Amino acid sequence: MSVSPSTPATVYVSNADSRDISVLRLDREHGSLSLVQTLPVGGMVMPLALSPQRHVLYAALRSEPYAVLAFTIDPATGRLSELGRAALPDSMAYIAADHSGRWLFAASYGGNRASLSPIAADGQPAPAVQIVPNGKNAHAAIPDAANRHVYITSLGTDQVFQWRFDAGSGQLTANDPPTMEARAGSGPRHLVFHPNGRHAYLLGELDATVELLEVDAGRGQLRRKQHWPTLPPDFTGKAWAADLHLTPDGRFLYTCERTSSTLAIWRVDAASGALSLVGHQTTEQQPRGFQIDSSGRWLIAAGQVSHAITLYKIDPDSGRLNATQRMNVGQGPNWIEIVDHH
Repeated sequence: MSVSPSTPATVYVSNADSRDISVLRLDREHGSLSLVQTLPVGGMVMPLALSPQRHVLYAALRSEPYAVLAFTIDPATGRLSELGRAALPDSMAYIAADHSGRWLFAASYGGNRASLSPIAADGQPAPAVQIVPNGKNAHAAIPDAANRHVYITSLGTDQVFQWRFDAGSGQLTANDPPTMEARAGSGPRHLVFHPNGRHAYLLGELDATVELLEVDAGRGQLRRKQHWPTLPPDFTGKAWAADLHLTPDGRFLYTCERTSSTLAIWRVDAASGALSLVGHQTTEQQPRGFQIDSSGRWLIAAGQVSHAITLYKIDPDSGRLNATQRMNVGQGPNWIEIVDHH
């Protein structure tokens, strides 16, 4: 791994109900977290995103007035200082910076659309310059590795919208075909790309499945290949999947489901991208979000109802999780980002 176990990291947790961000230091050597800062933000803070250089943290407020806040990250301590803010056209379920760091994508679940906002050289955001219609309940907006295509999930119409992206002019234009049709009733929520660039994984919120997609990087198109249920075998109730992340080396995929309060652990076949289930880990109550650090050795899960997070050590051979610390944070934690300090 490129990250030394002695390299400290800072963890950012957005707490929707206490309207603040918890800033924590991750000690990788001892597998522990400690509080650095609790920053009030004055609104229901939910999705977070980092600039490509990881020196600015963006946070979207889902209470009115809808806005994106930008915070500079102190390179030594990880502490946040507000840099600026800009209006957003809707309550946004997801935000992401493009790979040039000049644009911010945002997806609105209630507005059924997505927006594109400029970012200045210092990281300061500005109001949206483009708003694109989407299917019902847009849930995520994800640029590809080449920064030439953007994918916007539409939970309510079981589609992934495929956009061409010009980072020079900051324009989204519909690809041909403009959508990948997902499985009926799956409710596509979040999407991650495998580091090999050939595969992606799509999480269905409504049926709690994870689907392998084939990526045509040149044409910016996705194709469904195979899907698997993420629920534990004894599950009863209404499926409600939330998040998924790969380890940086692409060997393991993790998915979370809120009704069962579980993380599913998957081994990834390097050649085909196919998944094989390693097992399930009971975790924080209603795990809306989690994150994996850049070393691929640590996973942190947030419980939206338990108001706490758990730090897990990832076994490098099996992918299984071993809890090393549980910590209370603010109320309604839901999103996590992690930044290394060198």
